[in-house]
Amino acid sequence: MAEQMKSSGIDWIGDIPTSWKCSKVKFYFSLVNGSTPESSDYDCWDGDIKWITPADMSDTGTISQGERFITKYGYNSCGTTLLPVGSIVISSRAPIGKINITTAELCTNQGCKSLIRNADNRYFYYLFLAGQNELSLLGRGTTFLELSTYDLNEFGIVIPAEDEQKAIADFLDKECAQIDSINADLEKQIALLQKYKKSLITETVTKGLDKSVPMKDSRVEWTSKIPCHWEVKRFKYLCEYITDGSHFSPETTDEGYPYITAADVKGVGLDYDAAKKISQQDFISLQKAGCQPRKGDVLLVKDGATTGRIGMVTSEKPCVVLSSVAILRAPDNMDARYLRYLMESDFVQAQIQASMAGSAMPRTVLSKIINYWGITCSKEEQKEICDFFDRKCGYIETVIETKQVQQSTIQQHKKSLIYEYVTGKKRVKEVR
Repeated sequence: MAEQMKSSGIDWIGDIPTSWKCSKVKFYFSLVNGSTPESSDYDCWDGDIKWITPADMSDTGTISQGERFITKYGYNSCGTTLLPVGSIVISSRAPIGKINITTAELCTNQGCKSLIRNADNRYFYYLFLAGQNELSLLGRGTTFLELSTYDLNEFGIVIPAEDEQKAIADFLDKECAQIDSINADLEKQIALLQKYKKSLITETVTKGLDKSVPMKDSRVEWTSKIPCHWEVKRFKYLCEYITDGSHFSPETTDEGYPYITAADVKGVGLDYDAAKKISQQDFISLQKAGCQPRKGDVLLVKDGATTGRIGMVTSEKPCVVLSSVAILRAPDNMDARYLRYLMESDFVQAQIQASMAGSAMPRTVLSKIINYWGITCSKEEQKEICDFFDRKCGYIETVIETKQVQQSTIQQHKKSLIYEYVTGKKRVKEVR
């Protein structure tokens, strides 16, 4: 006979088995904050004490070390704490809600809060995973959102008996490992398909479709041979128009005109609904400044972590772009699709990477973009190449999207599985 349920008093958890207890983090864990030694003091760094930041953490899983290490002197100079194996680390800012469990002794910076308890914490690791969204909603602050010590200490938890905690953790370890293995296989397949697509584009925009035509030396370092009747030109001679977007950030509004940033450039077409909005007055001002792309324009992300990402405007819907995005326009004698495929090729992407500067914020600039080398041929041959790409790459993208849907489905299944068992909606004993 199934055990009766009772209200947990915690909205996102709902009903729990009557034998389970309800509590708060502060009554069950010791909560410690992290800290950072003085960055300019060389005596603090490159020691043998493992030190992590939110950037070192995975979205879920275990963590054993980060990119940097600190010395004993560095450790003693700040307020960080050495965490024992099995501690739960929660990123409390930038972003809030990454959950990892430690598999080695380490300490953290101030962007993490850690929960210490001298016991098997795997059940609670899964419980916090189930409550990630709730944790993120607790963020406060004006400059940036942060999960406070108070709010985490007050966070509600539910507690089964220790033998059931272990049974739940063992079961979820096994099930999640299988799901993660399937996801990893799908990730490898997607990576191979993307690599094949990139190599196909690169080979074709540098060699053409007809491999029997005579070839000549390209005289540029980015590729060796090109068809004899093709030309190599700088982008400033290849494109009709090259510029970037606004160099100031206008105030965003709830309604208005889409304001395209690097985050909105994700391939063919733009996600206008997800884009930030600006007022009509600001739109007109930026429109006059040349920040408005038109249908057929190719967009290049030139600032930030996604520098080199290529997009294409496929709608007449008016929008403007931020300075992190460059606008490139094909002339009448060029198929706009060809310009897009050319920029996606390793031939151009290698030039983008070589032109980037800055470690904290990688970027390239217009003065370098206009001097990238491009390869061109007749518009008729461009059309033939683009039609081939549309068919071939379209099929590859369809396969990739199918696998990405599979990934999303199994990840959602994993989330549901964790939630159902850590809240007692399903019991491990019922599946044995």
